[in-house]
Amino acid sequence: MISGVKRLGLFVVIAVVGMTGVAQADDGVPGVDVSNWTGDIDWAAVTSGGGKFAFVQATEGTNYRNPRFEAQYGGAAGAGLVRGAYHFAQPHESDGTAQADYFLQNGGNWVSDGQTMPGVLDIEDNPYKDKNGKNNCYDLSKEDMVTWIKDFTKKYREATGRHAIIYTTTSWWQTCTGNSTKFKSNPLWLARWGGEPGELPKSWKKHTFWQSADKGPLVGGGNSFNGSESQLKALANPPAEVRVSGAAKSRKTYTVTLSNTGPHPVKDIKVSGRAFGGQRVVKAPGCRYSGTAVLCQVAEVGRGQKVTLTFTTKPKRTRGTVGMNVTVGSVELTLKAG
Repeated sequence: MISGVKRLGLFVVIAVVGMTGVAQADDGVPGVDVSNWTGDIDWAAVTSGGGKFAFVQATEGTNYRNPRFEAQYGGAAGAGLVRGAYHFAQPHESDGTAQADYFLQNGGNWVSDGQTMPGVLDIEDNPYKDKNGKNNCYDLSKEDMVTWIKDFTKKYREATGRHAIIYTTTSWWQTCTGNSTKFKSNPLWLARWGGEPGELPKSWKKHTFWQSADKGPLVGGGNSFNGSESQLKALANPPAEVRVSGAAKSRKTYTVTLSNTGPHPVKDIKVSGRAFGGQRVVKAPGCRYSGTAVLCQVAEVGRGQKVTLTFTTKPKRTRGTVGMNVTVGSVELTLKAG
Protein backbone atom coordinates (compact mmCIF):
# COMPACT_ATOMS: atom_id res chain seq x y z
CA MET A 1 0.00 0.00 0.00
CA ILE A 2 1.35 3.43 -0.93
CA SER A 3 -0.12 6.70 0.24
CA GLY A 4 1.24 10.20 0.07
CA VAL A 5 0.79 13.84 0.93
CA LYS A 6 2.30 16.36 -1.48
CA ARG A 7 4.04 19.50 -0.25
CA LEU A 8 5.28 21.35 -3.31
CA GLY A 9 9.00 21.06 -3.76
CA LEU A 10 9.74 19.72 -0.33
CA PHE A 11 8.35 16.57 1.22
CA VAL A 12 6.36 13.39 0.55
CA VAL A 13 5.75 10.32 2.69
CA ILE A 14 4.80 6.89 1.36
CA ALA A 15 3.63 3.82 3.28
CA VAL A 16 4.13 5.08 6.82
CA VAL A 17 2.09 2.81 9.05
CA GLY A 18 1.87 2.45 12.85
CA MET A 19 -0.15 0.35 15.27
CA THR A 20 -0.92 2.84 18.02
CA GLY A 21 -4.42 3.51 16.69
CA VAL A 22 -5.74 0.02 16.04
CA ALA A 23 -9.48 -0.45 15.78
CA GLN A 24 -11.15 -1.74 18.91
CA ALA A 25 -12.77 -5.16 18.93
CA ASP A 26 -15.69 -5.99 21.21
CA ASP A 27 -13.80 -8.61 23.21
CA GLY A 28 -10.28 -8.31 21.84
CA VAL A 29 -7.93 -11.13 20.91
CA PRO A 30 -6.88 -13.21 23.97
CA GLY A 31 -3.29 -13.88 24.93
CA VAL A 32 -0.93 -14.53 27.84
CA ASP A 33 2.25 -13.25 29.46
CA VAL A 34 4.70 -15.58 31.19
CA SER A 35 8.04 -15.57 32.98
CA ASN A 36 10.35 -18.01 34.73
CA TRP A 37 7.88 -18.09 37.62
CA THR A 38 5.21 -19.56 35.32
CA GLY A 39 7.25 -22.74 34.91
CA ASP A 40 6.75 -25.27 32.15
CA ILE A 41 3.85 -24.40 29.85
CA ASP A 42 1.44 -26.56 27.89
CA TRP A 43 1.29 -24.32 24.83
CA ALA A 44 -1.13 -26.63 23.03
CA ALA A 45 -3.60 -26.00 25.87
CA VAL A 46 -3.10 -22.24 25.44
CA THR A 47 -3.99 -22.41 21.75
CA SER A 48 -6.89 -24.81 22.28
CA GLY A 49 -8.18 -22.41 24.93
CA GLY A 50 -8.27 -19.60 22.36
CA GLY A 51 -4.93 -17.89 23.03
CA LYS A 52 -3.42 -16.13 20.01
CA PHE A 53 -0.32 -14.41 21.40
CA ALA A 54 2.21 -14.62 24.20
CA PHE A 55 4.65 -12.25 25.84
CA VAL A 56 7.67 -13.92 27.46
CA GLN A 57 10.04 -12.23 29.89
CA ALA A 58 13.57 -12.21 28.51
CA THR A 59 15.56 -9.93 30.80
CA GLU A 60 15.67 -7.65 33.83
CA GLY A 61 18.17 -4.86 34.39
CA THR A 62 21.52 -5.89 32.90
CA ASN A 63 22.20 -9.02 34.91
CA TYR A 64 19.16 -11.29 34.73
CA ARG A 65 17.98 -13.49 31.86
CA ASN A 66 14.96 -15.76 32.18
CA PRO A 67 16.46 -19.29 32.33
CA ARG A 68 13.31 -20.70 30.72
CA PHE A 69 13.24 -18.11 27.93
CA GLU A 70 14.22 -20.36 25.02
CA ALA A 71 11.74 -23.07 26.01
CA GLN A 72 8.89 -20.61 26.59
CA TYR A 73 9.57 -18.37 23.60
CA GLY A 74 10.21 -21.26 21.23
CA GLY A 75 7.26 -23.19 22.61
CA ALA A 76 4.90 -20.28 21.92
CA ALA A 77 6.15 -20.04 18.34
CA GLY A 78 5.94 -23.80 17.86
CA ALA A 79 2.28 -23.70 18.93
CA GLY A 80 1.58 -21.08 16.24
CA LEU A 81 1.21 -18.12 18.58
CA VAL A 82 2.37 -14.60 17.75
CA ARG A 83 5.00 -13.97 20.42
CA GLY A 84 7.06 -11.13 21.85
CA ALA A 85 9.75 -10.69 24.50
CA TYR A 86 9.72 -8.22 27.37
CA HIS A 87 12.31 -6.50 29.54
CA PHE A 88 11.62 -5.60 33.17
CA ALA A 89 13.23 -2.21 33.73
CA GLN A 90 15.49 -1.37 36.64
CA PRO A 91 16.10 2.30 35.83
CA HIS A 92 18.11 3.03 38.99
CA GLU A 93 20.78 0.47 38.08
CA SER A 94 21.94 1.60 34.62
CA ASP A 95 20.83 3.85 31.78
CA GLY A 96 18.13 3.05 29.25
CA THR A 97 20.58 2.47 26.40
CA ALA A 98 22.52 -0.14 28.38
CA GLN A 99 19.37 -2.03 29.34
CA ALA A 100 18.04 -1.92 25.78
CA ASP A 101 21.38 -3.36 24.60
CA TYR A 102 21.16 -6.16 27.14
CA PHE A 103 17.57 -6.91 26.09
CA LEU A 104 18.48 -6.96 22.40
CA GLN A 105 21.37 -9.34 23.01
CA ASN A 106 19.37 -11.73 25.16
CA GLY A 107 16.15 -12.46 23.30
CA GLY A 108 14.55 -9.07 22.73
CA ASN A 109 15.69 -8.47 19.17
CA TRP A 110 12.88 -8.24 16.61
CA VAL A 111 13.07 -10.54 13.59
CA SER A 112 11.04 -10.33 10.41
CA ASP A 113 9.47 -13.79 10.52
CA GLY A 114 5.80 -12.77 10.58
CA GLN A 115 5.42 -14.20 14.09
CA THR A 116 7.47 -11.87 16.29
CA MET A 117 6.07 -8.70 17.83
CA PRO A 118 8.30 -5.76 18.76
CA GLY A 119 9.90 -6.02 22.18
CA VAL A 120 8.31 -4.65 25.34
CA LEU A 121 9.65 -2.24 27.93
CA ASP A 122 7.94 -3.22 31.20
CA ILE A 123 8.19 -0.17 33.47
CA GLU A 124 6.07 0.00 36.61
CA ASP A 125 6.13 0.34 40.40
CA ASN A 126 9.41 -0.70 42.00
CA PRO A 127 8.71 -4.18 43.45
CA TYR A 128 12.00 -4.32 45.36
CA LYS A 129 11.57 -1.35 47.69
CA ASP A 130 12.45 -3.42 50.74
CA LYS A 131 15.71 -4.52 49.09
CA ASN A 132 16.91 -1.46 47.18
CA GLY A 133 15.42 1.25 49.40
CA LYS A 134 14.06 3.17 46.40
CA ASN A 135 10.56 4.60 46.01
CA ASN A 136 8.00 3.52 43.40
CA CYS A 137 9.79 5.67 40.82
CA TYR A 138 13.20 4.16 41.68
CA ASP A 139 14.15 7.58 43.13
CA LEU A 140 14.32 9.11 39.64
CA SER A 141 12.82 12.52 38.96
CA LYS A 142 10.08 12.79 36.36
CA GLU A 143 12.52 14.38 33.92
CA ASP A 144 15.14 11.68 34.47
CA MET A 145 12.57 8.93 34.07
CA VAL A 146 11.38 10.35 30.75
CA THR A 147 14.99 10.55 29.60
CA TRP A 148 15.58 6.94 30.66
CA ILE A 149 12.57 5.71 28.69
CA LYS A 150 13.60 7.82 25.68
CA ASP A 151 17.08 6.28 25.73
CA PHE A 152 15.68 2.74 25.87
CA THR A 153 13.09 3.20 23.13
CA LYS A 154 15.48 5.14 20.89
CA LYS A 155 18.09 2.38 21.08
CA TYR A 156 15.48 -0.27 20.36
CA ARG A 157 14.14 1.67 17.37
CA GLU A 158 17.63 2.18 15.95
CA ALA A 159 18.49 -1.51 16.31
CA THR A 160 15.26 -3.03 14.97
CA GLY A 161 13.33 -0.40 13.02
CA ARG A 162 10.39 -1.02 15.40
CA HIS A 163 8.87 1.06 18.17
CA ALA A 164 9.09 -0.84 21.45
CA ILE A 165 5.80 -1.57 23.18
CA ILE A 166 5.49 0.07 26.61
CA TYR A 167 3.86 -1.86 29.47
CA THR A 168 2.80 0.34 32.36
CA THR A 169 -0.04 1.45 34.61
CA THR A 170 -1.78 4.79 34.36
CA SER A 171 -1.06 5.69 37.97
CA TRP A 172 2.66 4.93 37.68
CA TRP A 173 2.94 6.86 34.41
CA GLN A 174 1.21 9.89 35.92
CA THR A 175 3.33 9.85 39.07
CA CYS A 176 6.74 8.91 37.68
CA THR A 177 6.79 10.59 34.25
CA GLY A 178 4.46 13.50 34.99
CA ASN A 179 2.01 11.92 32.53
CA SER A 180 4.46 12.44 29.66
CA THR A 181 3.05 12.75 26.14
CA LYS A 182 6.34 11.97 24.38
CA PHE A 183 5.75 8.30 23.53
CA LYS A 184 2.75 8.33 21.20
CA SER A 185 4.59 6.21 18.62
CA ASN A 186 5.07 3.34 21.07
CA PRO A 187 2.15 0.93 21.34
CA LEU A 188 0.69 0.81 24.86
CA TRP A 189 0.27 -2.40 26.84
CA LEU A 190 -1.89 -1.21 29.71
CA ALA A 191 -1.87 -3.00 33.05
CA ARG A 192 -5.13 -2.59 34.93
CA TRP A 193 -6.80 -5.53 36.62
CA GLY A 194 -10.57 -5.44 36.42
CA GLY A 195 -13.42 -5.29 33.97
CA GLU A 196 -12.49 -2.07 32.13
CA PRO A 197 -9.22 -0.51 30.95
CA GLY A 198 -10.20 2.80 32.52
CA GLU A 199 -8.22 6.02 32.12
CA LEU A 200 -5.16 5.84 29.86
CA PRO A 201 -1.79 7.55 30.32
CA LYS A 202 -1.70 10.87 28.47
CA SER A 203 0.63 9.69 25.67
CA TRP A 204 -2.08 7.41 24.27
CA LYS A 205 -5.64 7.67 23.00
CA LYS A 206 -6.04 3.88 22.74
CA HIS A 207 -4.34 0.88 24.25
CA THR A 208 -2.94 -1.83 21.98
CA PHE A 209 -2.82 -4.53 24.67
CA TRP A 210 -4.55 -4.78 28.03
CA GLN A 211 -3.52 -6.95 30.95
CA SER A 212 -6.77 -7.32 32.85
CA ALA A 213 -5.70 -10.01 35.33
CA ASP A 214 -2.54 -11.13 37.10
CA LYS A 215 -3.69 -14.73 36.61
CA GLY A 216 -5.71 -15.34 33.47
CA PRO A 217 -7.90 -18.25 32.40
CA LEU A 218 -5.14 -19.83 30.28
CA VAL A 219 -1.68 -19.49 31.85
CA GLY A 220 0.24 -16.58 33.35
CA GLY A 221 -1.39 -13.17 33.07
CA GLY A 222 -4.68 -12.56 31.27
CA ASN A 223 -4.37 -10.22 28.28
CA SER A 224 -6.18 -9.06 25.18
CA PHE A 225 -5.18 -7.32 21.97
CA ASN A 226 -7.34 -4.31 21.15
CA GLY A 227 -8.13 -5.21 17.55
CA SER A 228 -8.65 -8.10 15.18
CA GLU A 229 -6.48 -11.16 14.69
CA SER A 230 -5.36 -9.84 11.30
CA GLN A 231 -4.25 -6.59 12.96
CA LEU A 232 -2.33 -8.58 15.56
CA LYS A 233 -0.49 -10.38 12.77
CA ALA A 234 0.19 -7.03 11.09
CA LEU A 235 1.92 -5.85 14.27
CA ALA A 236 4.32 -8.77 13.85
CA ASN A 237 4.68 -8.24 10.10
CA PRO A 238 4.32 -4.51 9.32
CA PRO A 239 4.61 -2.96 5.87
CA ALA A 240 7.75 -1.23 4.72
CA GLU A 241 8.24 2.46 5.44
CA VAL A 242 9.93 4.81 3.00
CA ARG A 243 10.21 8.58 3.28
CA VAL A 244 10.80 10.50 0.05
CA SER A 245 12.07 14.08 0.11
CA GLY A 246 13.06 16.33 -2.76
CA ALA A 247 14.57 19.75 -3.25
CA ALA A 248 15.38 22.22 -6.00
CA LYS A 249 18.98 23.11 -5.15
CA SER A 250 19.13 25.63 -7.99
CA ARG A 251 17.64 26.20 -11.44
CA LYS A 252 19.94 23.43 -12.68
CA THR A 253 20.17 20.89 -9.85
CA TYR A 254 17.44 18.78 -8.21
CA THR A 255 17.71 16.00 -5.61
CA VAL A 256 15.39 13.20 -4.49
CA THR A 257 16.21 11.23 -1.32
CA LEU A 258 14.70 7.87 -0.38
CA SER A 259 15.00 7.14 3.36
CA ASN A 260 14.07 3.72 4.72
CA THR A 261 12.60 4.41 8.17
CA GLY A 262 10.90 1.03 8.57
CA PRO A 263 11.90 -2.50 9.58
CA HIS A 264 12.33 -4.08 6.14
CA PRO A 265 14.70 -3.54 3.20
CA VAL A 266 12.81 -1.98 0.27
CA LYS A 267 13.66 -3.22 -3.22
CA ASP A 268 13.07 -2.22 -6.83
CA ILE A 269 11.88 1.35 -6.31
CA LYS A 270 11.01 3.14 -9.55
CA VAL A 271 11.64 6.88 -9.70
CA SER A 272 10.60 8.80 -12.80
CA GLY A 273 10.82 12.51 -13.51
CA ARG A 274 10.18 15.10 -16.17
CA ALA A 275 11.68 18.56 -16.38
CA PHE A 276 9.47 21.54 -17.21
CA GLY A 277 9.92 25.22 -17.93
CA GLY A 278 11.90 24.82 -21.16
CA GLN A 279 14.79 22.69 -19.88
CA ARG A 280 16.21 19.24 -20.52
CA VAL A 281 18.02 16.69 -18.37
CA VAL A 282 21.77 16.55 -19.07
CA LYS A 283 23.05 14.44 -16.18
CA ALA A 284 21.53 11.79 -13.87
CA PRO A 285 24.06 9.33 -12.38
CA GLY A 286 22.75 5.78 -12.22
CA CYS A 287 19.63 6.64 -14.23
CA ARG A 288 18.53 6.76 -17.86
CA TYR A 289 17.57 10.12 -19.34
CA SER A 290 16.57 11.64 -22.64
CA GLY A 291 15.29 15.13 -23.37
CA THR A 292 13.07 16.17 -20.49
CA ALA A 293 12.58 12.66 -19.06
CA VAL A 294 14.57 10.64 -16.50
CA LEU A 295 13.99 7.10 -15.18
CA CYS A 296 15.75 5.48 -12.22
CA GLN A 297 15.46 1.97 -10.77
CA VAL A 298 16.80 1.79 -7.21
CA ALA A 299 17.69 -1.82 -6.50
CA GLU A 300 17.43 -1.65 -2.72
CA VAL A 301 17.33 0.73 0.24
CA GLY A 302 18.32 -1.10 3.39
CA ARG A 303 16.75 -0.47 6.78
CA GLY A 304 18.06 2.80 8.18
CA GLN A 305 19.73 3.73 4.89
CA LYS A 306 19.25 6.60 2.42
CA VAL A 307 19.71 6.87 -1.33
CA THR A 308 19.95 10.31 -2.95
CA LEU A 309 19.45 10.85 -6.67
CA THR A 310 20.74 14.02 -8.32
CA PHE A 311 19.44 15.41 -11.62
CA THR A 312 21.16 18.18 -13.56
CA THR A 313 19.28 20.17 -16.19
CA LYS A 314 20.09 22.79 -18.81
CA PRO A 315 17.50 25.55 -18.89
CA LYS A 316 16.83 27.35 -22.15
CA ARG A 317 15.94 30.58 -20.38
CA THR A 318 17.21 32.51 -17.39
CA ARG A 319 13.88 33.73 -16.05
CA GLY A 320 10.56 32.19 -15.12
CA THR A 321 9.70 29.08 -13.16
CA VAL A 322 11.53 25.86 -13.97
CA GLY A 323 11.54 22.53 -12.19
CA MET A 324 10.85 18.83 -12.25
CA ASN A 325 7.84 16.64 -11.59
CA VAL A 326 8.95 13.41 -9.89
CA THR A 327 6.93 10.25 -9.28
CA VAL A 328 7.73 7.49 -6.76
CA GLY A 329 5.13 4.74 -6.88
CA SER A 330 1.76 6.46 -6.79
CA VAL A 331 3.15 9.56 -5.10
CA GLU A 332 4.08 12.73 -6.96
CA LEU A 333 6.08 15.76 -5.94
CA THR A 334 6.93 18.96 -7.72
CA LEU A 335 10.34 20.63 -7.37
CA LYS A 336 10.29 24.27 -8.44
CA ALA A 337 12.92 26.95 -8.85
CA GLY A 338 11.96 30.55 -9.56
